[in-house]
Amino acid sequence: MSTKTKIVVLHMKEMIYTLIFAGLGILLILLLIFMFLPKQKDASTDTMRYVAGVYTSTIQLNDNTMDVQVAVDEDRINSVSLVNLDETVATMYPLMEPAVEEIAEQIISKQSTENIKYSEDNQYTSMVILNAVNDALEKALLE
Repeated sequence: MSTKTKIVVLHMKEMIYTLIFAGLGILLILLLIFMFLPKQKDASTDTMRYVAGVYTSTIQLNDNTMDVQVAVDEDRINSVSLVNLDETVATMYPLMEPAVEEIAEQIISKQSTENIKYSEDNQYTSMVILNAVNDALEKALLE
């Protein structure tokens, strides 16, 4: 009965280096896979294609008219503003300008007129402005 004993010597330093480099290699491969995967686009950005330009929509309040002006690029809403606003209209409807500024900030940051929040103080004014902005954006959409 002869048994031969085999002794395996593992160098701990080499094992640690091998494990570290194998872990870094796996991490690098995963990083490259996630970086170069095709990105999924939002459905809202696919459908929002505009003809670049400035579009207006008219708001009629009693005998006074004012225009909501929307400037767009091919895929981006750049600005929303009021034009033809007389001093008398600004005096009679003091919530109009602050409501436009508040709504314009949200539309430009979201690039959409959906889920716009407004205060209860200027609820109806904001709804009128949003309708006018939507009318102007419909004129800008590609068909």
